[in-house]
Amino acid sequence: MPKRSAGILPVRRGPEGLQVLLVHPGGPFFRSKDDGSWSVAKGLLEPGDEDELAAARRELREETGFEPPGGPYVPLGEVRQKSGKRVVAWAVVADFDPAALESNRFELEWPPRSGRTQSFPEVDRAAWFDPDTARRKVLAAQAPFLDRLAERAGELFGDDA
Repeated sequence: MPKRSAGILPVRRGPEGLQVLLVHPGGPFFRSKDDGSWSVAKGLLEPGDEDELAAARRELREETGFEPPGGPYVPLGEVRQKSGKRVVAWAVVADFDPAALESNRFELEWPPRSGRTQSFPEVDRAAWFDPDTARRKVLAAQAPFLDRLAERAGELFGDDA
């Protein structure tokens, strides 16, 4: 059975229009990667019957340190990544300060076969992007979330966005 993740795509209106908050994975494998490696803040669903939106809110808190807003949350559906993992996401209006990012950490033997374990942030940075830039930065499999957001942004802002 493929792994499943749930995530949140924070959205705001910036001076130039709609913006989305994406996160960059931490750790040594992504240190020098940029375009095509950013993501919606997301994480694995706990085994069992965990509510997907509750999991997405938990993961936003764990990966960024940002308190999830009250909503409304607009569903953006599900995508399948290259690995086979399925990701379900929601959009919500928020205005987080990327400089305030505080991610949880993971441990990894690094360098490989060194016997030394190092701690890395799960997310090493967050940034607001306009939709065109976000499309270049985000994992290709998650780009449909941006398309769906464009179709449903009015539900978040109560107008035609």
